Amino acid sequence: MNILVTNDDGYRAKGIRVLAEMMRRYGNVYVVAPKTHQSGMSMAVSLGFKAIRYKEILHLPASDDGTEGSLTVAYIDATPASCVKYALDTDVSGWPRPDVVVSGINHGSNAASASCYSGTLGAAQEAALCGIPAIGVSLCSMNPDADFSAVEEHFPGIMRKILEANERPSGQNKEKTGLDAGYGIYYNVNFPDIPAGKIRGIRTGYQGKGHWVREFTDWDPTFYSRHGITPEMLGQESAPSCEEGEKLYMMVGTFVDDPGNDSRADHHILENGYISVVAHNIDTTDYRETDRLGSLGFDTDF
Repeated sequence: MNILVTNDDGYRAKGIRVLAEMMRRYGNVYVVAPKTHQSGMSMAVSLGFKAIRYKEILHLPASDDGTEGSLTVAYIDATPASCVKYALDTDVSGWPRPDVVVSGINHGSNAASASCYSGTLGAAQEAALCGIPAIGVSLCSMNPDADFSAVEEHFPGIMRKILEANERPSGQNKEKTGLDAGYGIYYNVNFPDIPAGKIRGIRTGYQGKGHWVREFTDWDPTFYSRHGITPEMLGQESAPSCEEGEKLYMMVGTFVDDPGNDSRADHHILENGYISVVAHNIDTTDYRETDRLGSLGFDTDF
């Protein structure tokens, strides 16, 4: 199996190193990740005809005993979705088309509304757009030296189940889109930040609803040290400069939970000590609302 690995924390992040080594047990691994931190990029791509720097930094052959696949690691100074685009452009990358794309392990939760902004999931969306099974995996910890042992223990089994679930005959269960079942689906897997032995199990659920308020706060450089990180880890400057008249802010905010959420909302699954698995789709059409608009006379000939 050929496995493409990427992330939005940058190629130096501990999470992607752990993930790449984990995936070598299941096939040949090709890592292409952003050169710098790219959180919050969603499915943005690096347009504008600008120069994009690429560098291959490591290649390890498969082990002689067949227990580990090969490992190729490279970076691009581009968004996570652009990293996937590069890997899929086989005329340029020279890499085989992946059988699965795994994005992560993200430092921080991508549950609830965070999934709308996530560069980790943006990479998975790009893969899903191209008809490739895709999984984003995150741990609810911003610690740069986070303990990923729970992910190492439980994620391989989750991945196998997801891939088995994607093995459907072509043309089966075509829905309103007319596309084959499984097309456009990508999976969002989040782990609570607790020891592996304390995780209660796995729950499938839905994207929790909610939003952030009071997101713009005055710039506070001590915020980073209080959370055990540095500004550089998040693609920021330790001492950002200002032009005359400018004022510095940072986005933090408070999450407001929607009262309509129940225990199957992914962020509540995590709070209850379970691993959450949510199936998303790149097709964001609301078919019920589209049908309702048609019934109200929007379908009109001129």
